[in-house]
Amino acid sequence: MQETELNVKSSMKPASSAISVSPSPHLANTADSTRRMMLDVLIALAPVVGMSIYIFRLYAVFQLVVCLCGCLLAEFVFVRMRGRKPTLMDGSAVVTAVILAMSLPGTAPWYVGFIAAFVAIGIGKIIFGGLGMNIFNPAMVGRAFVMIAFAGVMAASGYEIAGSTVDVVSQATPMNAYKMNGVVTPLINLFWGNTNGSLGETSALACLLGGLYLVIRRTASWEIPAGVILAVLVIGALDSSGTGWTALHHLFGGAVLFGAFFIATDPVTSPLTPKGKFIFGLGTGVLIMVLRLFSGYPEGLMFAVLFMNALTPLINRWTIPTPFGGKKQ
Repeated sequence: MQETELNVKSSMKPASSAISVSPSPHLANTADSTRRMMLDVLIALAPVVGMSIYIFRLYAVFQLVVCLCGCLLAEFVFVRMRGRKPTLMDGSAVVTAVILAMSLPGTAPWYVGFIAAFVAIGIGKIIFGGLGMNIFNPAMVGRAFVMIAFAGVMAASGYEIAGSTVDVVSQATPMNAYKMNGVVTPLINLFWGNTNGSLGETSALACLLGGLYLVIRRTASWEIPAGVILAVLVIGALDSSGTGWTALHHLFGGAVLFGAFFIATDPVTSPLTPKGKFIFGLGTGVLIMVLRLFSGYPEGLMFAVLFMNALTPLINRWTIPTPFGGKKQ
């Protein structure tokens, strides 16, 4: 009897083990990590980056290098200023840099991308406490700053690329050409990407390929891009301008697909519940179309995402799920 009690007591002693902290749901995704998620995003961005380099050549490489150097340096400097160890290895600064570079026109001067990178990391992320604490999408914070501060050089102006698949000599972006002159770019050009524009927004095919990868991997929630796309298609179909610019032109033109899959789906700045995510995506799509149709801007993705980021805490409160067996408070 004494031997049995001794065995029971010894079996009740806690085993020495390390505590593993990982994103929920803990039963299904215990192996998930920030680095794994960032790697998935970088893999998904590969078609977009590849197409931008294929079309814009050294202009795309230049912006990528500038934004990467700026974001990594800013991450190191601002984290050290807070007295913490550098967090470069989690991959979040690299993802911010690539998304930021793909949201800029190839002709933007080096200082635009560099300043945008410092603002994105310093003001968009570190000032709130670092990764997971930021309210707004860091890349869009950086882009919004340079869009306001350097509006004159942020337009995707005409430039000549030797051997490029796109004749972009003095060519306006599809959204500007339609907004200013009523020129309708063929859908096939918007789908493949042989048009002018910001580096990552021109090819709808590349954005769809990368976006589907994120959804299949469950790194991005499908509800957000579904809400964005649904709103754009419905409002685009109701647009009675009669100029030949269809709902598909609205979807493939500009940064809708790039933003729907790679920007709006940021898990830190988007709602937590599936219902909230769909509302977030729907609101983003509606705001994009409102800005396109009724404002002086040909593209409204950046402002739409930032506005919906600000509403995310409220959406989370609206969509608190009912506990099992209980009533919603």
